[in-house]
Amino acid sequence: MRSCSHAFCGSCIGQYVATRVEEKVTSIGCPSPGCKEGILDPDKCRHVVAKEVFDRWGLALCESVLGQKAFHCPYRDCSALLMNDCGGEVGCRSTIKASCPHCRRIRCPRCKVPWHWGIGCLRSQELGNETGSMEEHMLRDLAAFKKWQRCPRCRIYVERIDGCSYMKCWYASMSLGSSIHI
Repeated sequence: MRSCSHAFCGSCIGQYVATRVEEKVTSIGCPSPGCKEGILDPDKCRHVVAKEVFDRWGLALCESVLGQKAFHCPYRDCSALLMNDCGGEVGCRSTIKASCPHCRRIRCPRCKVPWHWGIGCLRSQELGNETGSMEEHMLRDLAAFKKWQRCPRCRIYVERIDGCSYMKCWYASMSLGSSIHI
């Protein structure tokens, strides 16, 4: 305990810290009623606090110090704490795609979402507000750009690479568009 002389057993401190961390408190004060001066030092509490609680406390402290520069990896199965040096400023050099150092997947450092290939941040946000996932909208935009056709039976996209204009879905064996072999 810093700044006060109150003493508590390790078990009580461990339970107290767990409760305060659960309440999203980062700067945890002395558990003594009325004490306004004592602050618990995370390093000195490490041996009496459960590892999971200690890790959450440390993460919460980092987030509170970093403020707006901190964000989590946009991929649900990662969620690592990351720092945005750019701050979302227009013209920032960090506006190119970046990868998460934990899961190695690509993300946009400006708008803090999974990388939106081929579209700007504003369009990505617009698509995110529409029905359907952003990935579905991006796939439809790409399909239109590449002139892919969608099989009406199985919904798979089919691309004509070369040859005549006749196209057939390789999966459902269904003719697409023109049935004329030219």
